[in-house]
Amino acid sequence: MPTPILSEHYKTREPSSIRLSQIEFLKRKDKVEALNTAIGNVSLPMHPAMIKRLNSICSNESPFKNGVVAYTSTAGTEEANKAVKNIIASSGFKTDKLYSIITDGGSQSMELVIIGVCGKAGTGESPLLLIDPAYTNYVSFAERCGRKTVSVSRVLREDGTFSLPNFNEIEETIKKYKPGAMVVIPYDNPTGQFYDKESMIKLSEICVKYNMWIISDEAYRELYYTEENVSSVWGIDDSVVPGIEGRRISIETASKVWNACGIRIGALVSDNAEFIQKAQAEYTANLCANALGQYIFGALACESHEELQKWYDKQRNYYRSMMTDVRNALLQKFPGIIVSSPEAALYSVVDVRNIANPGFNINDFVLFCARSGKVDIEGKSYTLLVAPMTGFYSHVKGEKNSAITQMRIAYVLPPEKMMLVPYLFEKLFHEFEGKNSF
Repeated sequence: MPTPILSEHYKTREPSSIRLSQIEFLKRKDKVEALNTAIGNVSLPMHPAMIKRLNSICSNESPFKNGVVAYTSTAGTEEANKAVKNIIASSGFKTDKLYSIITDGGSQSMELVIIGVCGKAGTGESPLLLIDPAYTNYVSFAERCGRKTVSVSRVLREDGTFSLPNFNEIEETIKKYKPGAMVVIPYDNPTGQFYDKESMIKLSEICVKYNMWIISDEAYRELYYTEENVSSVWGIDDSVVPGIEGRRISIETASKVWNACGIRIGALVSDNAEFIQKAQAEYTANLCANALGQYIFGALACESHEELQKWYDKQRNYYRSMMTDVRNALLQKFPGIIVSSPEAALYSVVDVRNIANPGFNINDFVLFCARSGKVDIEGKSYTLLVAPMTGFYSHVKGEKNSAITQMRIAYVLPPEKMMLVPYLFEKLFHEFEGKNSF
């Protein structure tokens, strides 16, 4: 008897590169602990105000005290939206002309924005412009929605810095493909590169020149480790780039800076009222975001900017030292290895192009670590999960793709666990290369 037919999209769908190693590792039967640095799943406690809300979720002051969890409005609760604007304002930006809706994590905001700024599904018109390597889910959501993406590429230099986008190349790409919007990640995932205000101004000027939306993914705003000032699309107005107002969109989330990945709360913010109105109309099909998550996140609505700045400092200090220590340990163990500099966010790109055997393929290495790799440390067995960078370069395919020797590690484990990463990587890499030498 014939089976039902899957859609063409499902037939070709593969797991996200940031989840692939975990999926494969969970199939193992041996007693090995995986240090999962493939996913940005922050393992720190939430902001204290959010923890207080979580602990009192059934108290007499809670709207859920009677056990009733109803839908919120599609736009989200007033308090949760106020929290979003309070966070943006705490970084020194004006919010009086901003509009927002609360979404199921920043991921849902990505999907809504792609539907809202790209051309008609299936036509390839007005694609989304990405700066490779780009967060892989933008490509996945575009494919899900039937929209196209185009990209320009950065290069990882020998010293661990990424080249800034080539602005002439960006303009030529725009002229050729006529994208509807450009995605910018000022605190970049996956590279850890920091886009300072000067870079944001240049990218904003291009968007005005070619009548495009600028989508700023600000999931990691305030997580930067340079001497620069905080960077945001909300720091670029008409007084800085004439014509930029009315085309600015940011994607916000509780996941990263606030250490609340699992509550799945994000937000879509814009200074264009019509865009937010239409995004809300589209989102009515989803009904609303997580009501419990909104309540927990809403605790930030009344936190003072001074207290929030103290929180940012605490987060930066935590990541800065750990990222520097792990990077230095990797460079010491592997002369010739390239590790991106920790400028922002909570990731590094590791490139083994100078030390790997010919034919090295990061996808094979990732699967080896997940399926069978094992390193014994003081009577306990470990393996390492990383994300292959091949999923972050959307339009450069094949064995000559520079990503074929690159992986992303996320600094999401406690420092003592993260300091095992260089040792595990060294052992697993040499074992893999020994099995696959030519």
